[in-house]
Amino acid sequence: MSRILIVGSEGQIGSQLSKALSNRDDFDCLFLCDIKEKSRTDLNYFKVDALSYDDLKKFINDNKINEVYHLAAILSAKGEKDPMRTWNLNMNSLFNVLKLAKEGIIEKVFWPSSIAVFGNNNPKNDTPQFSDKEPITSYGISKLAGENWCKYYNKTYGTDIRSIRFPGVMSYDTLSGGGTTDYAVEIFHSFKSKKKYTSFLDRETTLPMIYIDDAIDGIIKLMRASKKKLRIQSSYNLSSFSMSPKMIVEELKKIDNKFQADYAPDYRQTIADSWPNTIDDTYAREDWDWNSKYDFKKTINHILSKLALI
Repeated sequence: MSRILIVGSEGQIGSQLSKALSNRDDFDCLFLCDIKEKSRTDLNYFKVDALSYDDLKKFINDNKINEVYHLAAILSAKGEKDPMRTWNLNMNSLFNVLKLAKEGIIEKVFWPSSIAVFGNNNPKNDTPQFSDKEPITSYGISKLAGENWCKYYNKTYGTDIRSIRFPGVMSYDTLSGGGTTDYAVEIFHSFKSKKKYTSFLDRETTLPMIYIDDAIDGIIKLMRASKKKLRIQSSYNLSSFSMSPKMIVEELKKIDNKFQADYAPDYRQTIADSWPNTIDDTYAREDWDWNSKYDFKKTINHILSKLALI
């Protein structure tokens, strides 16, 4: 039975993952940590700096943690404002966790990567698992380096580090934290408050996306899969559907034709243009039975139903 720690528990994925895991009964105990003073949940939360190896090691040893979900990171758009800070947090916090895994203190680790590892030279449609990766952001550079380090530790030291290359993640109750696909979360809050939304991406910009419930399901499935079945030692491609800002606007207008949106592409447009349009996630489907439950329209409807309750 596992004793689990989520590092970066207050972010978009961490907040939903903690809820999902707290409802399961196949582990002994769940702990959350982040750099914030307090958690929005009533679960076991502690303030821990993931950049402090000694603090992290002490917490993990004191609480007999053997499984870590390391989610702390600065995202793509926010990361461009301070590349060195992004590199420091994204990489050095990962190195702390990798070192603990190498030392046998942690038995299993989940770490999220991103489609930001891809660049302008990869195939835009059905981007394969193995493809050219020339990221154009500090975030993407850190994620590609992280993938390679995860693979290195797995092969060299026999660690069990598992990872997913996430597309844009859509959710409803936690705003994104500085990503290039944040529009897909922000627009729903504008719609709910009956305010005009200005998209920072062009109306036709098509990117792979995933609904938060599918993202969490993917993490749990990968972490529960037999290690022997996992062919990818770095990070698995994952996707659900692809969409553009225009597609969301059209769906929302069907519900309220007074809803208004316009488009004012900024520096994030260049980032989005370097990413794939669609993703081939065959390896995830074959190795650990990945299968998305939410397509584009089901995602839209589910987010709207949830927002009505908030």
